[in-house]
Amino acid sequence: MSDQHIRITPSILSADREDIVSEIAKIAKVSDLIHLDIMDNRFVPNQTWDLAQAQEIITASPTPIDAHLMVEDVDRLAIEYAMAGAGSVTIHAEAALDIGKTLRGIRSHGARSAIAVKPGTPIEGYFEFSDLVDMFLIMTVEPGFGGQKFMAEMMEKVRLTRKAIGDRPIWLQVDGGISIDTIAIAREAGADTFVAGSAVFNSPEPAAMVEKLRQRASAL
Repeated sequence: MSDQHIRITPSILSADREDIVSEIAKIAKVSDLIHLDIMDNRFVPNQTWDLAQAQEIITASPTPIDAHLMVEDVDRLAIEYAMAGAGSVTIHAEAALDIGKTLRGIRSHGARSAIAVKPGTPIEGYFEFSDLVDMFLIMTVEPGFGGQKFMAEMMEKVRLTRKAIGDRPIWLQVDGGISIDTIAIAREAGADTFVAGSAVFNSPEPAAMVEKLRQRASAL
């Protein structure tokens, strides 16, 4: 698996929200994307940034934004985030009303398109959208809050997705509880793109931690 490019996408959910620009600056040069968790307190029991606030982050970030939409009105909002300049826009399969149309819409505005599934949602039913997605996201915690324990039982879902992707240039992302220890487990299962929040921003040297995570995954 070592020939696959490893991507580390730190989540600013665990960063200091009062100084997001400075927090992003700490890890921008060593990160592939910056993971932005958008929650509406309806699809998940937490609320983060709205579109206007996200637009400011997207504009200010020197590194492309990986927008993960955990919201009810995702079909409309996904297009808004793509138009706002997000580098990648992820929709949850459980919230989308017209997955195909929304994925096409994301791409039409120049962003990468992605589908995410919660831990309790089987992934197999969404492989039919493989021609319309640039990334599959397997949640390894229940979405809503940072700092949760990694769910190793999700690795079978990662393996199934890796097999379904085959040789296609589709990224396979995992999100939740990623650390120096768990990134190896997820990498061995076939993931190549890793969201890390607490591990990075709770570290005294966030940029160094990003590099350590990359090295750990690349060694496998």
